[in-house]
Amino acid sequence: MTLAPLPDAGHGAWRREPSTVVRQGMSAPASMLDSFVIFAESESPQAPLEWEPHSHLLHELVWVRGGTLTARVGSLVFTVSEGEGLWLPEGQVHAGRLTANVEFHSAFFSPHRTPLSFDGPTVITMDPLLESLLKHLARTDLLSDARVRAESVVFDVLEPSRQQLQLQLPGDTRIDPIAETLLNDPSDGRSLDDWARLLDMSERTITRAFRHATGLSFAQWRRALRVHRALALMSEGWDVRATSEMVGYAQPSSFIAAFRTVLGTTPGAFAGALE
Repeated sequence: MTLAPLPDAGHGAWRREPSTVVRQGMSAPASMLDSFVIFAESESPQAPLEWEPHSHLLHELVWVRGGTLTARVGSLVFTVSEGEGLWLPEGQVHAGRLTANVEFHSAFFSPHRTPLSFDGPTVITMDPLLESLLKHLARTDLLSDARVRAESVVFDVLEPSRQQLQLQLPGDTRIDPIAETLLNDPSDGRSLDDWARLLDMSERTITRAFRHATGLSFAQWRRALRVHRALALMSEGWDVRATSEMVGYAQPSSFIAAFRTVLGTTPGAFAGALE
């Protein structure tokens, strides 16, 4: 059996809200990159903002303040919260979604003048120095020498995060309906047995398919997905109890345990870091 795609599924991985503003992909002005190695910019959208799948001729680093960014890059879903950024190599097709009222920042890097590279999309540690330097480089009135000095320090401090929070989508037609349904509604509580009967497969087949495609069991994958979604909800101001219900946990204690297993911290600690 094949489930039809849900009509309000957004490219930013989660269900698209009616108030979401959808944009085509943007790129830095070509004239800027004639003279700049790094071009930075920022904005604060008042409504949820989503980008259609697109790519750039440049490397891009995106990060947020006061919310989350969810990016879908091929078969991977990244959830980027405060203190982290996401590096997207040149030519990498991606789509993304911002929570409302988030402070969104992006920096474009000229590929042939950037002395570093990463193997695919990579979560970056946005320490205060790096963030400050990139905001400084958003100025267009910097003298050439000052810009070169700032850019050289950026390349010295830009490093991958120790925790690469990403969710591998199955990419297996047998179990993709499960993944897409849960992406649209993480609170869907159907068990492995329920899905086996619905898709006319054995539980063992589903389990093996999930492990082969994602490295996780069905239960582990759903737990990780729910925590990804919880990050966005909590960034939008929902408390722990409401968030736990919205992602499918009957008891906040179960949600807290799942959150700690995936992220190594508690929802309360994460919410505190947003304040």
